Amino acid sequence: MLNRRQMIALGLGAAAAAGGGTLRAAEHGADDPGPYARAFEALDRYVAQYLAELGAPGLTLALADAGGVRRVVSYGLVDVGRQLPVRTDALFQIGSITKSFVALALLQLVDAGRLELERPIAAYLPWLRFDSPFRPISVHDLLTHGAGLPDGPLFPADPAFRHRAANPPGQDFHYCNMGWEALGHLLAMLDGRPMPEALRARIFAPLGMTESEPATTFEMRQRLATSYYPLLGDRPYPLRGRLVEAPAVITTSGAGCIAATPRDMGRYLAMLARRGAGPRGRLVSEAAFARFSHPYIAAAEFGNDAHYGYGIAVDRLDGHTRLRHTGGMVSFASALEVDLEEGVGAFASVNAMQGLRPRPVAEYALRLMRACRAGAALPEPPAALDPRRVANAQDYAGRYLGQGGRALETVADGERLFLLHGGERVALEPAIGLGDAFLAAHRDYARFPLLFTRADPADPHSAVLEAGHGDAWYARPEYRGPREFKAPAEWAGLTGHYRSEDPWIGSHRVALRRGQLWLDGVVPLEAGEGGVFHLRDEERSPEWVRFGDFALGRAMRLTLSGADLIRLAAP
Repeated sequence: MLNRRQMIALGLGAAAAAGGGTLRAAEHGADDPGPYARAFEALDRYVAQYLAELGAPGLTLALADAGGVRRVVSYGLVDVGRQLPVRTDALFQIGSITKSFVALALLQLVDAGRLELERPIAAYLPWLRFDSPFRPISVHDLLTHGAGLPDGPLFPADPAFRHRAANPPGQDFHYCNMGWEALGHLLAMLDGRPMPEALRARIFAPLGMTESEPATTFEMRQRLATSYYPLLGDRPYPLRGRLVEAPAVITTSGAGCIAATPRDMGRYLAMLARRGAGPRGRLVSEAAFARFSHPYIAAAEFGNDAHYGYGIAVDRLDGHTRLRHTGGMVSFASALEVDLEEGVGAFASVNAMQGLRPRPVAEYALRLMRACRAGAALPEPPAALDPRRVANAQDYAGRYLGQGGRALETVADGERLFLLHGGERVALEPAIGLGDAFLAAHRDYARFPLLFTRADPADPHSAVLEAGHGDAWYARPEYRGPREFKAPAEWAGLTGHYRSEDPWIGSHRVALRRGQLWLDGVVPLEAGEGGVFHLRDEERSPEWVRFGDFALGRAMRLTLSGADLIRLAAP
């Protein structure tokens, strides 16, 4: 359920040590493994490697094909403090994989003639605070993350506030949980029941998903796996940083609220492998499943060749059509993958939020299952994750000069990159998903990533000429651009640390560097009209920032796409 900016709030890196390290596997033991049994040992070995690399506490896994559930297994610890192993009947929050459930339930209503996907969403939910200066936003636009809306709160605190589409609907993919929260309300309105109960009746019951819950509440906490998140949630999160037990959360949003067991997720996988057919008949019509799995809009967030259907990503793996999605919650990370042509699928979930999803596990499981069906040799597992490997380390090595006589120096040692600081060689770790950004294992660099800039930002092979960290800017001697930068004097009062105690929002820091404001030191802010700043980590991002409630020349409030954060006195 986490989007890009929420990942920034929770931590920019991957993986951390929960303090277990002991791998225990628990099989459900009641399934016919079909032709896949010879792959189980290889898969178990890889899961052990994966958990050790991340320092993750535990993982739960389901394998299925069109014939049914083939394996249910769990690994590692459900409770690190008490050293309790993960049980296969424990509930794991599946996050944004919930979106595919909501989409299928809405497609049932399309089959029944009660919903028109191209109709404006306002025709069904006139109270929504969505405006578009272009054509009206349709149900289809929300289903494909193509509405052009920012990902803010569906119900902002200001009753007069309205979200405005920044781009024409259908033009760009921009992940928007808010749109799916609205779709959950649409399902509830058309079905006549609260959305979780509609999912239970329409999806869970026909598939026999009797062990799972369609919403995450306190009442089911005893069945929920103990889960973990970063000890320090206000800064970038390095690989194998420290995790602590997470508090319970409640969520009933269509963007991601289901808590499921691996066996039940196996039942869901089997339905997808059968292209919408359940054990006692079709869940949706063939035409509806074709709409569900159609690649409507390019979704580079899921990969260079990926597209998005209705609540599911669609791409190709080894020449086969694949449906997949990940789920990120405050303290869970999940991945689902289905090979439509071969009719096999895998689901994996980890009881910790460490910045990554267990996609490598699900994808490797998919490849193993296909090899077993073909009677072929088993594929090699994914390469080991080396958190400090920098294949092009030499690109960044050198001395960078800053203002006021400051300097920053990095050195390369093979595929390792180090920052020379205070007489130490500080290892640099690539910040996952942020290109030329690195995390430094030193308290002086803990609050921001170290961001390098190339001569041509669009060319990953052009020379690295600049470096930035928080407010500090440095350049190599061969840099020929400007060295003095002007910014409005009042911008100095916008920098600082802002926080919301809502766990989905967390902390953001604003820095002023090179005459420009930066969110979390890595997302440039572009000044717009009316005091609004636009996030420019995407060319046409609809996300925005506004500052308010000034005291002694400093903003006390930062509003991020409608969500409020309050300035902290601490840095």
